[in-house]
Amino acid sequence: MTDNPLFICILWHMHQPFYKDPFNNYYRLPWVRLHGCKDYLDMLEILLEFPDIKQVFNFTPSLLEQLSDYTENHAKDQYLEITLKKADELTLEDKVFILENFFLANWDNMIKPFPRYFDLLKKRGFHVIKKDLSRIANYFTKDDYLDLQVLFNLCWIDPLFRNRDPFLKELSIKGRGYSEEEKKLLIDKQLSIIKNIIPSYSSAVKKGQIEISVSPFYHPILPLLCDTDSAKIAIPDIRLPKKRFSHSEDAVNQIKMGLEYFEKIFGYRPVGMWPSEGSVSEEVLKIISSEGIQWIATDEDILAISLGRQLRDSSRNVTEPTLLYKPYQFNDVSIIFRDHIISDLIGFIYSKWDSKHAADDLINKLLHIRYSLPEDRPYLVSIILDGENAWEYYKNDGHDFLRYFYSSLSSEKRLKTITPSEYIKNFGVGEPLKKLHAGSWIYSNYAVWIGHEEDNTAWDYLTEAREELELFQKMNPDKDLSKAWKAIYIAEGSDWNWWYGDEHTTETQKDFDELFRFNLMKVYQEIGKEIPSHLYIPVLREDRSILPSISIRGFIEPKIDGMVTSYYEWYQAAKLDIKKSGGSMHKSESMLSTLYYGFNKDKLFIRLDPSFPFDEMPEDTRITIYILGKTNIKSVIPLRKDLTGEFFIKKENDWLKVKEIRDYAINDVFEFSIPFEDLNSKESDELRLFILLTRNGEELERCPWRGYISITVPSPDFEAIMWY
Repeated sequence: MTDNPLFICILWHMHQPFYKDPFNNYYRLPWVRLHGCKDYLDMLEILLEFPDIKQVFNFTPSLLEQLSDYTENHAKDQYLEITLKKADELTLEDKVFILENFFLANWDNMIKPFPRYFDLLKKRGFHVIKKDLSRIANYFTKDDYLDLQVLFNLCWIDPLFRNRDPFLKELSIKGRGYSEEEKKLLIDKQLSIIKNIIPSYSSAVKKGQIEISVSPFYHPILPLLCDTDSAKIAIPDIRLPKKRFSHSEDAVNQIKMGLEYFEKIFGYRPVGMWPSEGSVSEEVLKIISSEGIQWIATDEDILAISLGRQLRDSSRNVTEPTLLYKPYQFNDVSIIFRDHIISDLIGFIYSKWDSKHAADDLINKLLHIRYSLPEDRPYLVSIILDGENAWEYYKNDGHDFLRYFYSSLSSEKRLKTITPSEYIKNFGVGEPLKKLHAGSWIYSNYAVWIGHEEDNTAWDYLTEAREELELFQKMNPDKDLSKAWKAIYIAEGSDWNWWYGDEHTTETQKDFDELFRFNLMKVYQEIGKEIPSHLYIPVLREDRSILPSISIRGFIEPKIDGMVTSYYEWYQAAKLDIKKSGGSMHKSESMLSTLYYGFNKDKLFIRLDPSFPFDEMPEDTRITIYILGKTNIKSVIPLRKDLTGEFFIKKENDWLKVKEIRDYAINDVFEFSIPFEDLNSKESDELRLFILLTRNGEELERCPWRGYISITVPSPDFEAIMWY
């Protein structure tokens, strides 16, 4: 068995959106700089400790451009500017910004290891109302702000460098009482780390331990650039933008620009590509092939649909390993398909485990795959995931997990790491694939980026701006429009629509919305046209229905006691994971973790699971449940058990208290019920639900974060219909 190992391809995708404001060349958000200090160089340096392990690192050219901008052009972002400002010169606005944004790091793994930092977080408050920050700012001293400026930037430097560099180690041990000079030296260290990223990767390529692949320049969804109608292949009834976008030439240019920039940075053209979000189509493969790319990667579900075969059973166990674990070829391009389950275990699950146990589990899963395969030929398991955002959820930034994993891989002769280029060279390009499904690595479709009202609005704005630019270019063929085209290509990036729609939210969502619109404004400015008024209005909409991760499947009859008395008590209810329904990797901890809701023929039931015990929340916190329908009502429920809940009905513009309510309970969880009769609702009526946590009348948290949940009042035979 050891002379016929299972080959493992590990690909880390390194990507950041293009954060530069096109009007002032100022970076709106700091994540390229901060991830540059924490997640790019250390990933390589840990790997180099294990010379027998080979890997692939995929870089988006837009990330490389921004990294170079910081090191070569002294790029600035607002977070950096406020960091460098002397603490005794901070304005109130600066102080509020620091208190709001300088705790944007994983609290458990990045803030708590610095006791002074965690004390400052407690002093600010774990859950604060934004309007209170101006008042809270007065309780912080100059030394507090200086320590915050240092600790925020220090915690975003990888532990590898903090422990190895004498100055950074001393700074970590010191813990407080920092000086302005130390702060400046800290930022110099950040930029020094960033400056080593590209040369270190170039060196590792020359040693033969890694392969670097590339993505289209500004990370667009290539199939949608070719034709937005391609979204119908996976979702025939999807609602598309009013204007059809069909510019395969843009897909060509995004790839060409990416390859050219990569060659400028590294001195050679790459042969591998991770198409943005693993998005592929047959038309895109023709373009990729014509540009000389030899291999690409995408998700296993794309393969399953392309083959018309189920590769896993209902428990997500692989039933067709000989089909999944090998490359294929389409249009002379080899395609590897990632193991979705194993990739997600690393990205989302193992961070909660003991590092050694997680690494052992991963090795055992790979060995299980090895023994499930015949020995008739070499097989390849592809593990592909984001290479930067997962590690803040691991202890020690994932170093322990990675070292345990790499150590076991190095000594396990039944498993052997390999790059795609090596595998293809040694074992063949893969058998032909007759059909290639059009989809991405998320649900095998493009629904994250098109179909929602916000997504479609963004596509319409992009189409209009591009049409104006193309027309102007035809009329002015000699005019240099490179800045306008760059703005179009940036606006074609996938990241803007990632935050539009229902799927994701982030505390910096307005920045993304503005950057998208600003790039379109830049187009009009460059061609001397009046900027359309609609570009001054956010694409973001508040009035929208949020879909749960699990829908209502039948009637429920929970006991309203504040405890989950039975697993099946809420089993048929809908479930919305509040943490997963929105938020970037940097979002502060939510007070609530999960919302359940369901009904029987007479009542609506709601359950809220807290992220930490209700009795640890401020005692003046209230849960306010809004249910909007023919009659708009709200129920205001205090966490204090000596107070009683109140029921209000909206009359014209006023909320009128109707009665006190007691059909709720707050214990381990919050449970609540209300008769449909009290809602003045009957069968088939739509109800719109959202919930606020408030304190002293000010909002602490909203669920869902934007929009509402739509509930249809059931008929008495609802369960029979569901089972039919």
